[in-house]
Amino acid sequence: MNEKKDVCDNDVEEIARLLPAPARSPLPRAQHLRHKEQLMQRIDRDNQLAPESPNSSPRKRRSHLLRPVLLMPVTALALGGILTTGIVLATGDDAPPASTATRTTHPAAVLLDQISAAAGKGETLKVRDDQFAYTREKTRGADLTSGKAVVGPLAETETWLAQEPGPLHKLGVTRTDGETLPINAQLGDTKGTPAGISRPTYHWMASLPTDPDKLLSYLYAKAPKSDRQERDQAVFDCIGSLLGGVMPPDTAAALYRAAARIPGVTRTADAHDVTGRRGVGIARTDTTFHARTEWTFDRQDLTFLGARSYLVQDTSYGKKGTLMSGTAVLGHAVVDKAGQVPDRERV
Repeated sequence: MNEKKDVCDNDVEEIARLLPAPARSPLPRAQHLRHKEQLMQRIDRDNQLAPESPNSSPRKRRSHLLRPVLLMPVTALALGGILTTGIVLATGDDAPPASTATRTTHPAAVLLDQISAAAGKGETLKVRDDQFAYTREKTRGADLTSGKAVVGPLAETETWLAQEPGPLHKLGVTRTDGETLPINAQLGDTKGTPAGISRPTYHWMASLPTDPDKLLSYLYAKAPKSDRQERDQAVFDCIGSLLGGVMPPDTAAALYRAAARIPGVTRTADAHDVTGRRGVGIARTDTTFHARTEWTFDRQDLTFLGARSYLVQDTSYGKKGTLMSGTAVLGHAVVDKAGQVPDRERV
Protein backbone atom coordinates (compact mmCIF):
# COMPACT_ATOMS: atom_id res chain seq x y z
CA MET A 1 0.00 0.00 0.00
CA ASN A 2 2.77 2.42 0.94
CA GLU A 3 4.66 1.41 -2.20
CA LYS A 4 1.64 2.33 -4.37
CA LYS A 5 1.34 5.66 -2.58
CA ASP A 6 5.03 6.37 -3.18
CA VAL A 7 4.63 5.65 -6.90
CA CYS A 8 1.70 8.07 -7.15
CA ASP A 9 3.61 10.75 -5.24
CA ASN A 10 6.59 10.27 -7.54
CA ASP A 11 4.34 10.71 -10.58
CA VAL A 12 2.96 13.97 -9.23
CA GLU A 13 6.45 15.20 -8.40
CA GLU A 14 7.63 14.31 -11.93
CA ILE A 15 4.80 16.33 -13.45
CA ALA A 16 5.56 19.27 -11.19
CA ARG A 17 9.20 19.11 -12.28
CA LEU A 18 8.42 18.83 -15.97
CA LEU A 19 5.75 21.51 -16.03
CA PRO A 20 6.57 24.95 -14.67
CA ALA A 21 3.68 27.23 -13.78
CA PRO A 22 1.97 28.03 -17.12
CA ALA A 23 2.91 31.36 -18.61
CA ARG A 24 0.38 33.58 -20.35
CA SER A 25 0.14 32.14 -23.84
CA PRO A 26 -1.64 32.75 -27.15
CA LEU A 27 -5.12 31.39 -27.75
CA PRO A 28 -4.99 27.62 -27.27
CA ARG A 29 -5.37 25.45 -30.32
CA ALA A 30 -8.81 23.91 -30.31
CA GLN A 31 -11.85 23.16 -32.46
CA HIS A 32 -10.08 21.52 -35.38
CA LEU A 33 -12.57 19.41 -37.20
CA ARG A 34 -10.19 16.54 -37.81
CA HIS A 35 -12.52 14.07 -36.15
CA LYS A 36 -9.79 11.61 -35.28
CA GLU A 37 -10.16 8.26 -36.96
CA GLN A 38 -13.00 6.81 -34.90
CA LEU A 39 -12.31 3.53 -36.55
CA MET A 40 -14.76 1.59 -34.49
CA GLN A 41 -17.55 3.68 -35.95
CA ARG A 42 -16.13 3.69 -39.46
CA ILE A 43 -15.85 -0.10 -39.50
CA ASP A 44 -19.21 -1.79 -38.83
CA ARG A 45 -17.80 -5.24 -39.37
CA ASP A 46 -14.34 -6.73 -39.69
CA ASN A 47 -12.34 -5.80 -42.78
CA GLN A 48 -15.12 -3.73 -44.33
CA LEU A 49 -15.55 0.04 -44.45
CA ALA A 50 -18.86 1.76 -43.91
CA PRO A 51 -20.83 2.34 -47.15
CA GLU A 52 -19.56 5.17 -49.33
CA SER A 53 -21.68 7.80 -51.06
CA PRO A 54 -22.33 6.74 -54.68
CA ASN A 55 -21.70 10.33 -55.77
CA SER A 56 -18.15 10.52 -54.47
CA SER A 57 -15.25 10.01 -56.85
CA PRO A 58 -12.57 7.36 -56.16
CA ARG A 59 -9.98 10.10 -55.73
CA LYS A 60 -12.05 11.92 -53.13
CA ARG A 61 -12.83 8.73 -51.24
CA ARG A 62 -9.15 7.85 -50.99
CA SER A 63 -8.22 11.38 -49.98
CA HIS A 64 -10.84 11.23 -47.25
CA LEU A 65 -9.37 8.06 -45.81
CA LEU A 66 -5.74 9.08 -45.95
CA ARG A 67 -6.13 12.01 -43.62
CA PRO A 68 -7.96 12.32 -40.28
CA VAL A 69 -11.66 12.64 -40.91
CA LEU A 70 -13.03 16.10 -41.66
CA LEU A 71 -16.56 14.98 -40.88
CA MET A 72 -17.96 12.29 -38.66
CA PRO A 73 -17.80 8.69 -39.93
CA VAL A 74 -20.84 7.45 -41.86
CA THR A 75 -22.16 5.42 -38.94
CA ALA A 76 -22.22 8.56 -36.78
CA LEU A 77 -23.82 10.98 -39.23
CA ALA A 78 -27.32 10.94 -37.77
CA LEU A 79 -26.49 13.71 -35.31
CA GLY A 80 -27.38 16.59 -37.63
CA GLY A 81 -30.61 18.32 -36.64
CA ILE A 82 -30.91 16.78 -33.16
CA LEU A 83 -28.29 18.83 -31.36
CA THR A 84 -29.33 21.54 -28.94
CA THR A 85 -27.38 23.99 -26.85
CA GLY A 86 -29.02 22.78 -23.66
CA ILE A 87 -27.57 20.21 -21.30
CA VAL A 88 -28.92 16.69 -21.73
CA LEU A 89 -28.27 14.53 -18.71
CA ALA A 90 -27.39 10.97 -19.62
CA THR A 91 -28.50 7.74 -18.01
CA GLY A 92 -27.48 4.10 -18.28
CA ASP A 93 -24.56 3.46 -20.62
CA ASP A 94 -24.53 7.13 -21.63
CA ALA A 95 -23.94 8.37 -18.11
CA PRO A 96 -20.58 9.77 -17.05
CA PRO A 97 -18.81 8.33 -13.99
CA ALA A 98 -20.98 8.76 -10.89
CA SER A 99 -18.16 10.16 -8.77
CA THR A 100 -15.05 12.04 -9.81
CA ALA A 101 -13.68 12.96 -6.41
CA THR A 102 -11.26 10.03 -6.25
CA ARG A 103 -9.67 10.97 -9.56
CA THR A 104 -8.94 14.64 -8.98
CA THR A 105 -5.35 14.04 -7.85
CA HIS A 106 -4.20 11.30 -10.23
CA PRO A 107 -1.26 12.29 -12.46
CA ALA A 108 -3.35 12.88 -15.60
CA ALA A 109 -5.71 15.16 -13.66
CA VAL A 110 -2.78 17.15 -12.29
CA LEU A 111 -1.46 17.70 -15.81
CA LEU A 112 -4.89 18.45 -17.29
CA ASP A 113 -5.55 20.97 -14.53
CA GLN A 114 -2.39 22.85 -15.54
CA ILE A 115 -3.30 22.60 -19.24
CA SER A 116 -6.78 23.91 -18.41
CA ALA A 117 -5.34 26.87 -16.50
CA ALA A 118 -3.11 27.77 -19.46
CA ALA A 119 -5.96 27.39 -21.97
CA GLY A 120 -8.24 29.59 -19.89
CA LYS A 121 -5.81 32.50 -20.31
CA GLY A 122 -6.30 32.61 -24.07
CA GLU A 123 -7.87 35.48 -25.98
CA THR A 124 -11.65 35.68 -26.36
CA LEU A 125 -12.32 36.50 -30.01
CA LYS A 126 -15.11 38.35 -31.76
CA VAL A 127 -16.01 35.95 -34.54
CA ARG A 128 -18.73 36.91 -37.02
CA ASP A 129 -21.13 34.38 -38.48
CA ASP A 130 -19.94 35.24 -42.01
CA GLN A 131 -16.30 34.42 -41.23
CA PHE A 132 -14.28 31.20 -41.44
CA ALA A 133 -12.08 29.39 -38.92
CA TYR A 134 -8.75 28.59 -40.58
CA THR A 135 -6.47 25.75 -39.46
CA ARG A 136 -3.15 24.63 -40.95
CA GLU A 137 -1.87 21.18 -40.04
CA LYS A 138 0.37 18.31 -41.00
CA THR A 139 -1.73 15.16 -41.24
CA ARG A 140 -1.15 11.47 -41.77
CA GLY A 141 -3.53 8.55 -41.69
CA ALA A 142 -4.29 4.99 -42.71
CA ASP A 143 -6.26 3.92 -45.78
CA LEU A 144 -8.38 0.87 -44.87
CA THR A 145 -9.83 0.17 -48.31
CA SER A 146 -8.01 -3.15 -48.58
CA GLY A 147 -8.97 -4.24 -45.08
CA LYS A 148 -5.41 -3.52 -43.91
CA ALA A 149 -4.02 -0.22 -42.64
CA VAL A 150 -1.91 1.36 -45.39
CA VAL A 151 -0.32 4.44 -43.86
CA GLY A 152 -0.07 7.35 -46.25
CA PRO A 153 2.61 10.05 -46.41
CA LEU A 154 2.67 13.18 -44.29
CA ALA A 155 0.59 15.90 -45.95
CA GLU A 156 -0.03 19.58 -45.25
CA THR A 157 -3.71 20.41 -44.89
CA GLU A 158 -5.47 23.76 -44.66
CA THR A 159 -9.13 23.97 -43.66
CA TRP A 160 -11.65 26.81 -43.76
CA LEU A 161 -14.81 26.11 -41.74
CA ALA A 162 -17.89 28.32 -42.02
CA GLN A 163 -19.00 29.93 -38.76
CA GLU A 164 -22.60 30.51 -39.81
CA PRO A 165 -24.87 28.51 -37.46
CA GLY A 166 -26.66 26.90 -40.38
CA PRO A 167 -27.89 24.42 -41.25
CA LEU A 168 -25.49 24.54 -44.21
CA HIS A 169 -24.97 22.42 -47.31
CA LYS A 170 -21.47 23.83 -47.89
CA LEU A 171 -19.49 23.72 -44.66
CA GLY A 172 -16.21 25.09 -46.01
CA VAL A 173 -13.25 23.88 -48.00
CA THR A 174 -10.09 21.90 -47.37
CA ARG A 175 -6.78 21.99 -49.25
CA THR A 176 -4.28 19.15 -49.00
CA ASP A 177 -0.95 19.41 -50.83
CA GLY A 178 -2.46 21.93 -53.24
CA GLU A 179 -5.69 20.02 -53.97
CA THR A 180 -8.81 21.93 -52.85
CA LEU A 181 -12.05 20.09 -52.11
CA PRO A 182 -15.40 21.28 -50.72
CA ILE A 183 -16.64 20.12 -47.34
CA ASN A 184 -20.27 19.19 -47.88
CA ALA A 185 -23.12 18.56 -45.47
CA GLN A 186 -22.96 15.23 -43.72
CA LEU A 187 -24.65 12.20 -45.21
CA GLY A 188 -28.31 12.24 -44.22
CA ASP A 189 -28.43 15.99 -43.56
CA THR A 190 -30.68 16.75 -46.53
CA LYS A 191 -31.56 20.13 -45.08
CA GLY A 192 -27.96 20.94 -44.24
CA THR A 193 -25.72 20.37 -41.22
CA PRO A 194 -26.27 22.72 -38.27
CA ALA A 195 -23.64 23.92 -35.83
CA GLY A 196 -23.02 21.24 -33.23
CA ILE A 197 -20.64 18.48 -32.17
CA SER A 198 -20.03 17.43 -35.77
CA ARG A 199 -19.66 21.08 -36.94
CA PRO A 200 -18.43 23.06 -33.94
CA THR A 201 -18.53 26.79 -34.61
CA TYR A 202 -16.97 29.29 -32.22
CA HIS A 203 -20.38 30.51 -31.02
CA TRP A 204 -21.72 26.98 -30.58
CA MET A 205 -18.73 26.10 -28.42
CA ALA A 206 -19.21 29.29 -26.40
CA SER A 207 -22.75 28.06 -25.62
CA LEU A 208 -21.52 24.84 -23.97
CA PRO A 209 -21.55 24.57 -20.17
CA THR A 210 -18.24 25.49 -18.59
CA ASP A 211 -18.84 23.45 -15.46
CA PRO A 212 -16.80 20.30 -16.25
CA ASP A 213 -19.32 17.87 -14.75
CA LYS A 214 -22.24 19.37 -16.69
CA LEU A 215 -20.12 19.47 -19.84
CA LEU A 216 -19.18 15.81 -19.38
CA SER A 217 -22.85 14.86 -18.99
CA TYR A 218 -23.62 16.68 -22.23
CA LEU A 219 -20.81 14.89 -24.07
CA TYR A 220 -21.84 11.45 -22.81
CA ALA A 221 -25.33 12.15 -24.14
CA LYS A 222 -24.23 13.53 -27.51
CA ALA A 223 -21.00 11.75 -28.52
CA PRO A 224 -21.54 9.28 -31.41
CA LYS A 225 -22.13 5.69 -30.34
CA SER A 226 -20.64 2.46 -31.62
CA ASP A 227 -20.79 -1.13 -30.44
CA ARG A 228 -17.13 -1.45 -31.40
CA GLN A 229 -15.90 1.31 -29.10
CA GLU A 230 -15.94 1.87 -25.36
CA ARG A 231 -18.32 4.66 -24.38
CA ASP A 232 -15.61 6.37 -22.32
CA GLN A 233 -13.31 6.28 -25.35
CA ALA A 234 -16.00 7.78 -27.57
CA VAL A 235 -16.29 10.76 -25.22
CA PHE A 236 -12.51 11.13 -24.98
CA ASP A 237 -12.33 11.11 -28.79
CA CYS A 238 -15.17 13.61 -28.97
CA ILE A 239 -13.15 16.04 -26.84
CA GLY A 240 -10.07 15.35 -28.94
CA SER A 241 -11.97 16.17 -32.13
CA LEU A 242 -12.48 19.72 -30.85
CA LEU A 243 -8.82 20.42 -30.09
CA GLY A 244 -6.52 22.22 -32.46
CA GLY A 245 -8.11 25.44 -33.67
CA VAL A 246 -10.08 28.52 -32.71
CA MET A 247 -12.02 28.06 -29.47
CA PRO A 248 -13.35 30.21 -26.60
CA PRO A 249 -10.81 29.94 -23.76
CA ASP A 250 -13.46 29.12 -21.14
CA THR A 251 -14.68 26.21 -23.25
CA ALA A 252 -11.14 24.91 -23.78
CA ALA A 253 -10.46 25.04 -20.04
CA ALA A 254 -13.70 23.16 -19.29
CA LEU A 255 -12.98 20.46 -21.90
CA TYR A 256 -9.62 19.64 -20.34
CA ARG A 257 -11.12 19.42 -16.86
CA ALA A 258 -13.91 17.22 -18.23
CA ALA A 259 -11.33 14.92 -19.85
CA ALA A 260 -9.66 14.45 -16.46
CA ARG A 261 -12.89 12.85 -15.20
CA ILE A 262 -13.03 10.11 -17.86
CA PRO A 263 -11.93 6.70 -16.54
CA GLY A 264 -8.73 5.32 -18.06
CA VAL A 265 -7.17 8.67 -18.96
CA THR A 266 -3.43 8.70 -18.26
CA ARG A 267 -0.47 11.00 -18.76
CA THR A 268 2.85 10.34 -20.43
CA ALA A 269 6.02 12.31 -19.83
CA ASP A 270 7.24 11.88 -23.42
CA ALA A 271 4.71 12.17 -26.25
CA HIS A 272 5.15 13.36 -29.83
CA ASP A 273 3.06 14.45 -32.82
CA VAL A 274 3.36 13.18 -36.41
CA THR A 275 6.12 15.70 -37.22
CA GLY A 276 8.23 14.52 -34.28
CA ARG A 277 7.65 17.49 -31.98
CA ARG A 278 7.95 16.17 -28.45
CA GLY A 279 6.12 17.20 -25.32
CA VAL A 280 4.01 15.91 -22.47
CA GLY A 281 0.98 13.80 -23.27
CA ILE A 282 -2.52 12.80 -22.27
CA ALA A 283 -3.67 9.40 -23.53
CA ARG A 284 -6.34 6.74 -23.34
CA THR A 285 -6.39 3.17 -24.67
CA ASP A 286 -9.55 1.62 -26.07
CA THR A 287 -9.39 -2.04 -25.03
CA THR A 288 -12.18 -2.93 -27.49
CA PHE A 289 -10.30 -1.88 -30.61
CA HIS A 290 -6.81 -2.02 -29.05
CA ALA A 291 -5.90 1.51 -30.14
CA ARG A 292 -4.32 4.27 -28.07
CA THR A 293 -5.16 7.93 -28.59
CA GLU A 294 -2.49 10.39 -27.46
CA TRP A 295 -2.64 14.21 -27.26
CA THR A 296 0.68 16.08 -27.18
CA PHE A 297 1.25 19.45 -25.47
CA ASP A 298 4.21 21.81 -25.52
CA ARG A 299 6.31 21.42 -22.36
CA GLN A 300 6.68 25.16 -21.84
CA ASP A 301 3.34 26.84 -22.53
CA LEU A 302 1.14 23.68 -22.65
CA THR A 303 -0.45 24.54 -25.99
CA PHE A 304 -1.89 21.65 -27.99
CA LEU A 305 0.62 20.35 -30.58
CA GLY A 306 -1.28 17.47 -32.10
CA ALA A 307 -2.79 14.00 -31.67
CA ARG A 308 -2.04 10.43 -32.75
CA SER A 309 -3.97 7.17 -32.72
CA TYR A 310 -2.09 3.88 -33.08
CA LEU A 311 -2.58 0.17 -32.43
CA VAL A 312 -1.28 -1.19 -29.13
CA GLN A 313 -1.36 -4.85 -30.23
CA ASP A 314 -1.52 -6.84 -33.43
CA THR A 315 -5.00 -6.82 -35.03
CA SER A 316 -6.55 -7.78 -38.37
CA TYR A 317 -5.88 -4.20 -39.53
CA GLY A 318 -2.20 -4.03 -38.72
CA LYS A 319 0.69 -4.71 -36.38
CA LYS A 320 1.22 -3.20 -32.98
CA GLY A 321 2.38 0.41 -33.33
CA THR A 322 0.66 1.00 -36.69
CA LEU A 323 -0.46 4.62 -37.01
CA MET A 324 -4.18 5.01 -37.60
CA SER A 325 -4.30 8.80 -37.77
CA GLY A 326 -2.30 11.80 -36.68
CA THR A 327 -2.25 15.59 -36.82
CA ALA A 328 0.25 18.30 -35.96
CA VAL A 329 -1.26 21.77 -35.63
CA LEU A 330 0.88 24.47 -37.26
CA GLY A 331 -1.38 27.51 -36.95
CA HIS A 332 -4.91 28.85 -36.88
CA ALA A 333 -6.76 32.10 -37.44
CA VAL A 334 -10.11 33.67 -38.34
CA VAL A 335 -10.50 34.93 -41.93
CA ASP A 336 -13.21 36.60 -43.96
CA LYS A 337 -13.59 34.07 -46.76
CA ALA A 338 -12.85 30.47 -47.65
CA GLY A 339 -9.45 30.04 -49.29
CA GLN A 340 -7.99 33.19 -47.72
CA VAL A 341 -4.56 32.65 -46.15
CA PRO A 342 -4.16 34.81 -43.03
CA ASP A 343 -1.34 37.32 -42.75
CA ARG A 344 -0.75 36.14 -39.20
CA GLU A 345 -1.50 32.82 -37.53
CA ARG A 346 -1.75 31.88 -33.90
CA VAL A 347 0.48 28.94 -33.13
